[in-house]
Amino acid sequence: MSNETLYEKFGREEAIAKVVDYFYELVLTDDTVNRFFQETDMEKQRKHQTKFISFALGGPNQYSGKSMAKAHEGMNIQPEHFQAIAQHLKEALLHFGVDEADVNMVLASISELKDDVLYK
Repeated sequence: MSNETLYEKFGREEAIAKVVDYFYELVLTDDTVNRFFQETDMEKQRKHQTKFISFALGGPNQYSGKSMAKAHEGMNIQPEHFQAIAQHLKEALLHFGVDEADVNMVLASISELKDDVLYK
């Protein structure tokens, strides 16, 4: 068994940035969740998300954004919104050839953030 992190396995920050770009293409065309990004600087958002996901996958901690709870404050995100975002992340990862087992590991780690995101 390799000690390679998912960050390294996925191709580091450059590859993760491509996944994030595709992820936001999916999110921004989904009327269920796109309203949450109407006032968002998407270039900045993509950079923050790439750093956040990179760190979450075992890469270097370059994320300097707000805590998850603080970032989602006042948004009143419901379970169906969280699920839609998770589904788009799954689709983006699969689109770039990430195998199902690794996708499931990513989604499991994302689901641990639910309490910091929902109903804020």
